[in-house]
Amino acid sequence: MKKILIIRFSSIGDIVLTSPVIRCLAMQLPQAELHVLTRQSNRQLFELNPHISKIHCFEGSLKTIIEQLRQEQYDFVVDLHKNLRTFRIKKALKRPSAAFPKLNFEKYLLVRLGIDRMPDVHIVDRYFKAVEPLGVHNDGKGLEYYLPADDDPSLAGVSKKFSAQLAAGFYAVVIGGKHKTKILPVEKVTEVCNKLRLPVILFGGQEDKERGDRIAMYSTSHVTNSCGSLSLNQSAWLLKQATAVMTNDTGMMHIAAAFQKPIVSVWGNTVPALGMTPYMAGNEHRSVLAEVSGLKCRPCSKIGFNNCPRGHFHCMVKQDTGMIASELTRISQ
Repeated sequence: MKKILIIRFSSIGDIVLTSPVIRCLAMQLPQAELHVLTRQSNRQLFELNPHISKIHCFEGSLKTIIEQLRQEQYDFVVDLHKNLRTFRIKKALKRPSAAFPKLNFEKYLLVRLGIDRMPDVHIVDRYFKAVEPLGVHNDGKGLEYYLPADDDPSLAGVSKKFSAQLAAGFYAVVIGGKHKTKILPVEKVTEVCNKLRLPVILFGGQEDKERGDRIAMYSTSHVTNSCGSLSLNQSAWLLKQATAVMTNDTGMMHIAAAFQKPIVSVWGNTVPALGMTPYMAGNEHRSVLAEVSGLKCRPCSKIGFNNCPRGHFHCMVKQDTGMIASELTRISQ
């Protein structure tokens, strides 16, 4: 096997979840040259990965990227996205390929009809089905996220800015999320922060800054809002230093899992049964799932909505903040 193409377009969390497959391909097929096809916006997630030889980026023109990929003459294509676009790419390349079981029908049954036929198998382990034809197996070493070197100036700046929290130890609280129904409300986050003994750093994007400011304002003085002020790698580096992490079901949750941090993950409209929980590689005892049980409306989506379809948002407003805070304290000891 000389050259292998791995396809995964998005998103941050999904790409981090592919890292064990990439590592195992490299380790178990050491002569193979590994290429990745992704979106330009996600290029940085692969750039520091030492197992990747070349990154191809898709930005709208399927014809252009297919012509580019044809020139590589791949021996095998590993499809870790599995949609119509990847089907067309594989068909055009006419090379041996395999994909993972996406379980769209089972997800439909769970989300639309409340019938749980999902296997108790994490998506990482389902990803490995796509490399079984190559004789590659899961090494059980978990996720990976590669950071710049320690002497990188951008990381040195973060270390200096948050030196007090780094010295004292701190909780990382990820308040962002792509969909509002996956985001713990400001009032609930504030309640958790006010129950914690260590400083808190809030994580999120520019779109989360205003909510972060409100949480910091309503909380005691030990809460610092970093939302919108850090790059992805800077946030990941700081997350790696955390004592423990509270996070919504979002990409930063999987980055925290890659660093084997103690995690309390908060679940709203999505459910762990969909197979996307923190992948802790033998440290599952350091991962706690916070969810409101007994709600017949969950899951209302496999991804999320801008607003609760029922209007009550019970899956988040009924979260037990006392439990979340106590579990953060417990798993960080």
